[in-house]
Amino acid sequence: MQICVSKIHRATVTDADLNYVGSITIDQELMRAVGIKPHQVVRITNLSNGTLWQTYALPGESGKGEIILNGPPARHFQRGDKVIILGDAFVTPEEYKTLNPKIVFVDDKNKITNTEQHGELLSGWTE
Repeated sequence: MQICVSKIHRATVTDADLNYVGSITIDQELMRAVGIKPHQVVRITNLSNGTLWQTYALPGESGKGEIILNGPPARHFQRGDKVIILGDAFVTPEEYKTLNPKIVFVDDKNKITNTEQHGELLSGWTE
């Protein structure tokens, strides 16, 4: 099954590069904090216009706060837009039982303000 295993909540887009081949560049510090791996599939929701885009994550320079939409999504995401970045993974039913999804909250400069884990929501789910 496909599961959301991580979330960066209300990040601010720092750039959009239409001429890059694709992907989203995310500050390495944020990727590590939430558990998103390089080339992992992520979905990005633009709170400004409702666009939902799927691509893969590339690490940006650690500590710079970069959130850069590359290639075609640069038409839908602009500097200053607020986004939610969701990290997806395929897991087995056995892996699902021990999953502990991570959420990272950030400020307007994409600096971490809080982190949470939500494994308790999954424990005990028997279907």
